[in-house]
Amino acid sequence: MTVLIVFAVICALLGLVGSIVPGLPGPPVSWVGMLLVYFTSQGTATPMTLTFLFAWLAVTIVVTVLDYVVPAWFTKVTGGNKGASVGAIVGLFAGMLIPPVGMIVGSLLGAFIGDFLVQDRGVWASFKAGIGAFLGFICGTGMKIIVSGIMAYEIFKYAF
Repeated sequence: MTVLIVFAVICALLGLVGSIVPGLPGPPVSWVGMLLVYFTSQGTATPMTLTFLFAWLAVTIVVTVLDYVVPAWFTKVTGGNKGASVGAIVGLFAGMLIPPVGMIVGSLLGAFIGDFLVQDRGVWASFKAGIGAFLGFICGTGMKIIVSGIMAYEIFKYAF
C-alpha cells in the first residue's frame, strides 16, 4: 500500500509539472495518481468512491480535449493560422532554456514569427495572431494547472 501511495504522490507532482511542460500529459498523469489512491483508500474510514473517480476521469478527458481546441480557437479568432500555432509551440520549447520568462516570451515571439513568415500579412496582423496563440496557450495551461492542482489536493487528502 505504501508503494502505491508513493507512486500516487509522484503522479500528482508529475501531473502539475506536466500541466506546464509541453509533451507531458498533466491531468491524465494526475488521474492515474487518483486511481492509485482509490485502490489504497478502500477499507479506510473515508474511501474514495468509484463515482468520484469516474467524474474526475470525465473532467480529465474534457480538459485534455480542450487543451487542443482552445489554442487553435484563440489563434483563429485573432486572425492567425497554423503557422502562428506551430510557432508558439516551437518558441515555447526554445524558451524552456530560460524558464518561466523564456517560455512566455518564446511562445509569443514564436507565434508572431510563425505567422509573419508563413502568411506574410504584416507586422500588426502577425502580432495580433501571436497574441491570440499565446492567450490560447495560457488558457489551456491554466485549465490543466487548476485541474491537476485539485487532483493533487484530493490525492493528498485521501492518501494521508
